[in-house]
Amino acid sequence: MEIEGRNLSVPSLSFKHDKAASNFKSRREDDPYDPTEKNSTCSIDVDTLIISRGERPEAEIDWSTLKLLSVFDEMGNKIMFSDIFKQQKTIVILVRHFLDFITKEYVEDIAIIPLEYLQNAGVRLVVIGPAPFKYIKSFKQLTGLTYTLYVDPEREVYKALGCTEKLVSGSLESSKHVKSGFISGVLSSVWRAMKSTDKEFQGHIHQQGGAFIFGPGDICHFNHIDQSSTDHCSLNELLTQAGVMNVSFPKDPRIQII
Repeated sequence: MEIEGRNLSVPSLSFKHDKAASNFKSRREDDPYDPTEKNSTCSIDVDTLIISRGERPEAEIDWSTLKLLSVFDEMGNKIMFSDIFKQQKTIVILVRHFLDFITKEYVEDIAIIPLEYLQNAGVRLVVIGPAPFKYIKSFKQLTGLTYTLYVDPEREVYKALGCTEKLVSGSLESSKHVKSGFISGVLSSVWRAMKSTDKEFQGHIHQQGGAFIFGPGDICHFNHIDQSSTDHCSLNELLTQAGVMNVSFPKDPRIQII
């Protein structure tokens, strides 16, 4: 199938019928197709096709619920979630808990994205974590993140967007943004937890994240629901989907044209 000049491979097709498959032969009189006859042709109304997009789940967004939900800034102020992308196309990245070394290294790469690239495309970028708001400032300092970071400690937004709440470890090799090995990464997470004066876990360990492109207004252009700790969306894929120039990352180098 060719759509807008791009060749798309369709993994599976399902057809909408008013009758069950057992009654398939009770077809329209003007339809010449008979599955029991050789050399019979099938005419398909494209408007009735449902195209399966593969195994990755699609986000089922309940806008009426999202409009009631809020997140917090580093001062503890409530920000209505839908206001984040009300006026502008916005990349919204939901991450795992702040003590996770995978989250840390993913956000470190987010911090590399030049603000100029986003501004040229008219796109905003916001990161949301599942920790209490008191950890926002220290996590931004740790990762070098200068973009807006909000938190959703009760994970209501995570749930409304269909993010997975299941502890599943992924392959580090599959990530374009995790630089550490498993042992060194876990040790760094443990060390940061030990140094924390609060001795409080900075987010629910089972909560997985996701990436979305919203706005302006109640529209979702793209979604990626993480299925494991390393199944975060490639940042360059996310930038491409948002119409933003790609960036050269340590594990995902790109040729920069200036």
